[in-house]
Amino acid sequence: MNGQDPAASGIDEKWLPYRHPQPRESPPELVIPNAIPNDERIWVPVEENVWFRPLLMAASRGYWMNLLKVRKSGVLSRHRHPQPVHAFVLKGEWRYLEHDWVAREGSYAYEAPGETHTLVVDPHVEEMITLFQVNGAMIYVDPDGRTVGYDDVFTRIDKCRAHYSKNGLGADYIDQFIR
Repeated sequence: MNGQDPAASGIDEKWLPYRHPQPRESPPELVIPNAIPNDERIWVPVEENVWFRPLLMAASRGYWMNLLKVRKSGVLSRHRHPQPVHAFVLKGEWRYLEHDWVAREGSYAYEAPGETHTLVVDPHVEEMITLFQVNGAMIYVDPDGRTVGYDDVFTRIDKCRAHYSKNGLGADYIDQFIR
């Protein structure tokens, strides 16, 4: 504006963009226009009729965001979280055997660190899609709490690389989601 006062020129300053450079160390933004993709190859299989779709793999912070899609009923996993988890149900519903609430379409759920629960999708649900932010790890356990496996951002990235290398998207397809 060549040193002009925006108010004097009739321009509302709140509509002016930030004038300075962003921090050099800040990673690039990530915008995914089709978070629920049309290309089924983007969904990474977990088991039969269960997939996840990576949105953000925050390797530098130890968390990941993904969509979980389920097209079957039954128990998906029993797991513990050492860090909080956030969930927002986009379609369908699910619940935990250890609680009396049901996370239905439009529901938000906060899962406290240290909790162990068993995720279930009931038979009347044709498809469930939920946005999850998982901080730290998912530690899979038996009914007595003994560890039987785990997932963290790094195992999830590895699963994506393996899946995308097999289906034609290429192992580096996951790189766009890593920050």
